[in-house]
Amino acid sequence: MMDIHQILKRLPHRYPILLVDRVLEIEKGKRIKALKNVSINEPFFTGHFPHYPVMPGVLMLEAMAQAAALLAFDSLDYVHDDRSVYYFAGIEGARFRRPVEPGDQLIMDVTLNRMKAGIFKFTGVSRVGDTVACEAELTCEIRALA
Repeated sequence: MMDIHQILKRLPHRYPILLVDRVLEIEKGKRIKALKNVSINEPFFTGHFPHYPVMPGVLMLEAMAQAAALLAFDSLDYVHDDRSVYYFAGIEGARFRRPVEPGDQLIMDVTLNRMKAGIFKFTGVSRVGDTVACEAELTCEIRALA
């Protein structure tokens, strides 16, 4: 488990783009289960959509990528620094099955499929309760800055 203080030490993201509130489970080199509490106070709800607030799909993918980063960093015993950056390198098979609304808890299950030379392949599924909200294959990369 990781609380928000441990997450802030491991991820470079900050408000309003930090999208992981807690890590519920982590198996080094294998999988992570993380949580995002979705609040009406999220800045994206003012424009998406004022009459029916829905979390944008790209932010559900970003939340899964942040959980994936925590898993990758834990797997490598890597500590983020200002000399490198963790990027999205690809998204495949993204499907959005259920709208995510204020008051929902988005539970992200991310599995590490492979890692080689700083490139990571993951399978991610996000749920609200027992219902799948979003799923995708994610490719991420740690790259040294010039």
